[in-house]
Amino acid sequence: MKRGIMITDRLRAHLTASLSILLLLLTACSSIDCPVQNTVYTVYTLHKSDLSTDTLNGDTLTVYSRRHNGSDTLLLNQITSVTQFTLPMGYSNPEDTLYFYLKVADGETTDTVWIKKENQPHFESVDCSAAFFHHITAVRHTRNGIDSIAINKSTVNYDGNTEHFHLYLKARR
Repeated sequence: MKRGIMITDRLRAHLTASLSILLLLLTACSSIDCPVQNTVYTVYTLHKSDLSTDTLNGDTLTVYSRRHNGSDTLLLNQITSVTQFTLPMGYSNPEDTLYFYLKVADGETTDTVWIKKENQPHFESVDCSAAFFHHITAVRHTRNGIDSIAINKSTVNYDGNTEHFHLYLKARR
């Protein structure tokens, strides 16, 4: 009888130790550091024709996007007094279509901007949310209120400080 109790105590001690080690391993595997800043945005900086920074003083800019199902979605709503703004990129199409609605003292203009890009799935871990990085290959636009758009940096990733586009608006007032 006494021998049976000793085997049970040993077995219990081994099971307890094994379960403890297993729990430690499981928690160690699930502590992957996902990036805190995991949004992928393009940064637009406003410039004048002399390459100095431009500001929307008293002017407002609204930006819409065309979704893959054909509907529009509001990305920026009447921003003003800014020199820079950010916009997300889509990941379902190779080209994004954006509508820039600029309201100035002497009128309103709407421009369409098409951004061609390569969408690159980015995988960190199954514990982290899905992300797509992008490589901008071309940009074209109408010329109602926008004079030109230059690609400054074509790689779009988690870095929110990189200026991707230099946006040159036509002279206002």
